Amino acid sequence: MFTKATLLEAIAGKNRGLLASEQDKQAILVAIANLEDLNPTPRPVEAGDLLDGNWRLLYTTSKALLNLDRFPLYKLGEIYQCIRVNTNSVYNIAEIYGLPLLEGLVSVAAKFEPVSGRRVQVKFERSIVSFQRLIDYKSPDKYIQQIEAGQKLTAIDFSLNSNEQQGWLDITYLDNDLRIGRGNEGSVFVLTKA
Repeated sequence: MFTKATLLEAIAGKNRGLLASEQDKQAILVAIANLEDLNPTPRPVEAGDLLDGNWRLLYTTSKALLNLDRFPLYKLGEIYQCIRVNTNSVYNIAEIYGLPLLEGLVSVAAKFEPVSGRRVQVKFERSIVSFQRLIDYKSPDKYIQQIEAGQKLTAIDFSLNSNEQQGWLDITYLDNDLRIGRGNEGSVFVLTKA
């Protein structure tokens, strides 16, 4: 019987996928698919109470995210996806660590629109890259408050053309503390409530 524990054991020690061998990746994908078959929330997009909140990435196959660990002298810290159902907003936040006092932050703000009971269309609107100290970064919640308040940040902060920068995400498993998603580029994401 496949359970959440089976999946969590498979991804333990894999540093979100950075340390996963090809054999590990195959075993993890099998565990994900088996858990998706047991999804307790058949229409996750409509389960706003479960979906809303801050989610921490446990595992992904997304090369775009994993490549953030390739900056010289820097290491990828925590990665969050913060969903605000009441405003149809999503914030992807990656903490970057390395040289003392020069910890970085790479983030993207987007809007999502439900397309079906399990799929959302995502339109990326804003990208922000900065040093954590320059924007007084303390937590994802405080950072999102700064963004939503329209606060000008000392950062590389630019708008994205949401017509060009878009994709979709299927939420294939959702319970009180675990979410699995599959993106339009073939990537898989496993997240836990932060």
